[in-house]
Amino acid sequence: MLAIRAMKRLAAQVCLLLLVSTATFARDDGRYANSPLKPWFESLQSEFGKCCEDSDAYVVSEPNWKSDHGQYRVRIDDEWVLVPDGAVIKQPNLAGRTMVWKHYIDGHPRVRCFIPGSMT
Repeated sequence: MLAIRAMKRLAAQVCLLLLVSTATFARDDGRYANSPLKPWFESLQSEFGKCCEDSDAYVVSEPNWKSDHGQYRVRIDDEWVLVPDGAVIKQPNLAGRTMVWKHYIDGHPRVRCFIPGSMT
């Protein structure tokens, strides 16, 4: 059990290193400039960094995410992806919808940030 946690932490650190070394830019095209939730979205961050704005988040419907004893999995591009503990947003979900911020490593989706819906 301890070895699994250590491996998860190592994987999270490698992902963080890759994120830091690769520039990622938010796509704020102005659609949400007047949204009352804009400051909240801009404040969201995980252990992997800022999650960006709502335009970068993808809403995840109920059949496309699962929770088992606090460990989340989400389906991205027809691939089930384990959500690293450090990617889970712990603050209340003001938007109410389950959302994921994704990126890709070697062509496979990874989770930068994940916030479960308020109806979980």
